[in-house]
Amino acid sequence: MPTGSTHEISTFKGQERALSADRIGTPGLLLSVLAASAPLMAVAGVMVTTYQVMGIVGQPLLFVILGVVMALFSVGYAEMSRHVHNAGAFYAYIARGLGGTAGAGASFVALAAYSALQVGIYGIFGFEFAALLGTFFGITVVWWVPAVLAVLLTGALGALKIDLNAKVLGVLLLIEVALIVVFDLAFAAQPGPQGLSLHAFDPTTLGGAGLGTALCFAVAGFLGFEQAPVYAEETSRPGTVVARVMFLAVGFSAVFFALSSWLIGVATGPDHVVATAGKEGPGLIFALAEPRLGGLFTDVLHVFFVTGIFASMLSFHNVVARYAFAMGREGLLPAALGRTSKASGAPALGSFLQTVVSLVVVVAFAVTDRAPTGDPTTPVLKLFTWGGNLGALGVIALMATACAAVIAFFVRRGAGRAQAGRLTAAAVAGLALLVVLVYAVKDFGVLVGAGTGSALTWLLPALIGLAAVVGLVYGRVLRATRPEVHARIGLGNEAFRLEKAAADGVPGTEPGRGLLSPPGTR
Repeated sequence: MPTGSTHEISTFKGQERALSADRIGTPGLLLSVLAASAPLMAVAGVMVTTYQVMGIVGQPLLFVILGVVMALFSVGYAEMSRHVHNAGAFYAYIARGLGGTAGAGASFVALAAYSALQVGIYGIFGFEFAALLGTFFGITVVWWVPAVLAVLLTGALGALKIDLNAKVLGVLLLIEVALIVVFDLAFAAQPGPQGLSLHAFDPTTLGGAGLGTALCFAVAGFLGFEQAPVYAEETSRPGTVVARVMFLAVGFSAVFFALSSWLIGVATGPDHVVATAGKEGPGLIFALAEPRLGGLFTDVLHVFFVTGIFASMLSFHNVVARYAFAMGREGLLPAALGRTSKASGAPALGSFLQTVVSLVVVVAFAVTDRAPTGDPTTPVLKLFTWGGNLGALGVIALMATACAAVIAFFVRRGAGRAQAGRLTAAAVAGLALLVVLVYAVKDFGVLVGAGTGSALTWLLPALIGLAAVVGLVYGRVLRATRPEVHARIGLGNEAFRLEKAAADGVPGTEPGRGLLSPPGTR
């Protein structure tokens, strides 16, 4: 098959090991992946924390720089998405470029990272929802009650058709974005004492000891766009739609976050933003919005801050369910997980597995919570902060590894010269992501708010390392004991088309050989 054909890997439709195709188009997919970044949570949480803890006034410039890095990453990643359509996304790409064993290692890292991200969000959702009940209805409830209810609702939605999920996510996202635009315009119309200063875009504002940690926080704001290939099997034209969505998502996030973080500084004045963020904490956005837009707007903002968190939970839940499905289909997890629901075409068992895991983790944190009702320590400072940073660390590692896999994939197929520009972009992005990864590991204690000498500074990152080791060892075992399973890692549903062709006597169609994988790639 000619190198570079957009049909090198096609989704074989019509059997229970295939996700339901043609369910989601460009708008639905774009809204789904952007919902994962929870723009309002990123603005009120990530940006304010970066100002407060790291003191980096040049945060807007940081989003511009990282936007360029993410765009460079997307160049190779998007090209790979034209050739590999697999719900296993990261691990499938890594398997196709670096071999099945590396793919197995990546699959366990992806499952652990996205699961940590998703479960962690239940903490902040439960805390914020409980706070809303207290503010508007005078009802006192512990954080884990709404968190558990959210686990059950998210699990139920995750088992339904992806187009229905996209509609839910899309409505919530559009409202979030509209509210952010409103207060951004208000900040621009009524700036602080220094007016519409562009000081935040001065490169000298990026100096300071907190730069590395600020990089890690800012990268977390972009997470979500890389999920687009997970839905490749469920789109109408995966070779076109997935790549388009990734670039749109990166461009939107970079511009939107750079402008919003700049206007936060404008509203306080660049010289005062760090001190004001330190005083107000996560309430900074609401404190700045209320005198400009009134109490009613601030109340609405609080409500949709919580619904945006829910949208992010649902988006990450869908991703974890599809990774579990892809791993079950390829023999990396029990085969039952690699089946879709006949009613919805969705990975219902994968959704159920993530629901159970989430429920166990939330209950474990609830049982060990000794703080009084309304205290954010367990739900926010532990569950949300630990899970979010652990997951972000894993995704950064996967992105850096995927850059190497993209280069290997095209070079081994003799397309290195034809794809030279894309491979150069992947190399530059990979090096930049490695720098961020090093900072993330080095400053992990700061990211999770651990004290000096705390075991958390190495214990939590070690969980990602453990997931990688378990996956790599399992991959080696499969290669030695079940080579036919090892050979189809990363092939997705295409492996079963090849099995059928092999059974029918078509030469050179065994999984891992002939049409798909030149010698030496596994």
